[in-house]
Amino acid sequence: MLHPQLVALLQRAANSPLPAYADVPPAVARRLYRDTRGALTPDPPTVESVQLLLVPGLGGPVPVRAYRPQGARTDEVLPALVYFHGGGWVIGDLDTHDVICRTLANGARCAVFSVEYRKAPEAPFPAAVEDCFSAVTFIANNAGQLKTNPSKIAVGGDSAGGNLAAVIALMARDAGGPAISCQLLIYPATDQRLGHPSIDSNGEGYLLTKKSMLYFRSHYLPRQEDWLDWRASPLLAKSLTKLPPALVMTAGFDPLRDEGRAYVERLKNEGVPTEYREYADMVHGFITMGRVLDTANTALADSAQALRKVWGVA
Repeated sequence: MLHPQLVALLQRAANSPLPAYADVPPAVARRLYRDTRGALTPDPPTVESVQLLLVPGLGGPVPVRAYRPQGARTDEVLPALVYFHGGGWVIGDLDTHDVICRTLANGARCAVFSVEYRKAPEAPFPAAVEDCFSAVTFIANNAGQLKTNPSKIAVGGDSAGGNLAAVIALMARDAGGPAISCQLLIYPATDQRLGHPSIDSNGEGYLLTKKSMLYFRSHYLPRQEDWLDWRASPLLAKSLTKLPPALVMTAGFDPLRDEGRAYVERLKNEGVPTEYREYADMVHGFITMGRVLDTANTALADSAQALRKVWGVA
């Protein structure tokens, strides 16, 4: 059953005069997404510092917003979370996920690095993957300058960002580094074939629709053969062994629920320490909606606690 707080939200969405993302060009969809966040996102918590970095990337400099938690000394060495925002690889940006990054920085007492990877359709797959791996590599290689602990680097993200975090963990394993200590996967997209049952059972009426997912995929992965590339569909990777510990979250009324569950099963079966939490009465995207959904704040607190546990932060 849907959470009571969601019922009113879904009713408002159903009655909204605004067009669906899939019915407008990407530039318009980005503006719609950005402009509707204010009514859903909590006020941003105060952190110690926020700084913009430009990281060298294959397609040019990659903007990365660096957060340090409230009360952190300038010389204090902190664990690091490299965060990739959601938005179907088409929408979303540093600002739409600013509150999440601030909340995790304070909650996990870590530095957070939010990556503004290139988006489709202007830069389709694998541009986002390249940018995210460049960012993680830079952060690992510059730990001294960034005052972070190179042995305590996590990757994380929501939705498309969860997909990218899972992919980066696989790439780092295969490349022999950077060393990733944890992966935080919030309702991740793991299978671009879009064939799991929840795609249809939850594909209409719960904010993220199957139509929107097809729209996002058409922009990010215009070549059908790329759907089967593990860098787009980490569930299709030949092996998930020797990956870092994972916290995976899904939502009960999310089209992506079943592929998230399938990824959890593979991680567990292949020996990866995995903590799984399903928020059964939630929908896709809930983690950003803490102004109207109490569960969003609970899930972020759960995420921070899981990171602290992996890192041994008191």
